[in-house]
Amino acid sequence: MTIESFAHKSEKKRPRKNKAVIDENAPLLPKSNESDVGFDDFNGASFSGAVFNLSTTIIGAGIMALPATLKQLGMVPGLVAIIFMAFLTEKSIEFLIRFTRAGKSTSYGSLMGDSFGKYGKALVQLCVIVNNIGVLIVYMIIIGDVLSGTSASGEHHSGIFEGWFGVHWWTGRTFIVLFTTLAIFAPLASFKRIDSLRFTSALSVALAVVFLVIAVGISIVKIISGGVAMPKLFPDVTDVASLLKLFTVVPVFVTAYICHFNVHTIDNELEDSSQLRGVVQTSLGLCSSVYIMISFFGFLLFGDGTLDDVLANFDTDLGIPFSFVLNDAVRISYTAHLMLVFPVVFFPLRLNIDGLLFSKSKPLVLDNFRFASLTISLIGVIFLGANFIPSIWDAFQFTGATAAVCIGFIFPAAIILRDRYNIATKGDKILAVIMIVLAVFANAVALYSDAYALIKQNKSKRE
Repeated sequence: MTIESFAHKSEKKRPRKNKAVIDENAPLLPKSNESDVGFDDFNGASFSGAVFNLSTTIIGAGIMALPATLKQLGMVPGLVAIIFMAFLTEKSIEFLIRFTRAGKSTSYGSLMGDSFGKYGKALVQLCVIVNNIGVLIVYMIIIGDVLSGTSASGEHHSGIFEGWFGVHWWTGRTFIVLFTTLAIFAPLASFKRIDSLRFTSALSVALAVVFLVIAVGISIVKIISGGVAMPKLFPDVTDVASLLKLFTVVPVFVTAYICHFNVHTIDNELEDSSQLRGVVQTSLGLCSSVYIMISFFGFLLFGDGTLDDVLANFDTDLGIPFSFVLNDAVRISYTAHLMLVFPVVFFPLRLNIDGLLFSKSKPLVLDNFRFASLTISLIGVIFLGANFIPSIWDAFQFTGATAAVCIGFIFPAAIILRDRYNIATKGDKILAVIMIVLAVFANAVALYSDAYALIKQNKSKRE
């Protein structure tokens, strides 16, 4: 073997080391100047690390609202919808990957900029900001609900600490969320490379599986003992209002699968870029399986009593041995999971805000003051939002019906229809049109239904 052939083979083996030139206008972690920021030993993220980070991005708060969607749709249409959304998500990400390779883009923003100019880039950055802030607020709401308690449904459900220690100022929602923010969120949000979160991501996936296994076990015991009623298989549609109400679940499904904003970040750090498609498919397969099982067994266990945040259901006697111990184990495992998901979703939020506000400045990772200022400001905004938004259903309907549907389906479909490099097939364009039509129609109806229900509710209160 000659020296030249050996060098060529070594270059092929580590294709990610010098993948791209820095685009200071793109909201991405820079790939060069690594020695300046202490990353000179980083040779690329592994396949498993990428799968864990992408899976953690997907399995967030959405899993907690999915059993409530089955309450609206019925068991059969609800499970079919979960599978269908996984298929659409895989196709939309495949669209992004294909045009990313063709245009040598390094971020979702630069990909949209390549197809639609600076306004397209700014639009996707704005949508990522709105979506991720909404999602992170949801995480804090759930953590507050589970650890402190919630009365959003009209009936008070005690939190873990409230049940253990009683009602005190230090078991109250505000203090619990504040302590979690300072002790967990802030330190984990301080990492400058997403691959640094691979171990916490692996732990978060494991905690989600623990939550799933316990929930499934409880359901099976209840089934064997005859404590589970026959679930509703199909929706109850009696008038136009009840039909329109079915569409309110669409934003929840959309939010449950949104991970597009982290695909480029993970791709930029992946050791072998050819593995990205496999990373996406593996992650979606894993997450879809978890979604189907927890939706099925969660709705089976609680039926029409399923709350918008199913974790809040785990605070009553389930009629099995060690009921309250298992309840607490379920709630603690998934709350810990959400705490570890937070920094993975926070990462692209910070990068996109920096790219939108400071596009002409040096890369964020090289400016410690800007990095710290953005981190502190964003965590503060999310903390305030979590203390003023009462229900995760409200937050999901807003972010899912607006920014999330654009990030997940409308923008990838628009890139296909624009077809800057003439690589989209006729089938791609047909599917892109279907994505846009379904997304716009379903979410328009969902927003109308939400507004109609809100007006009707306010009217009944005045009467």
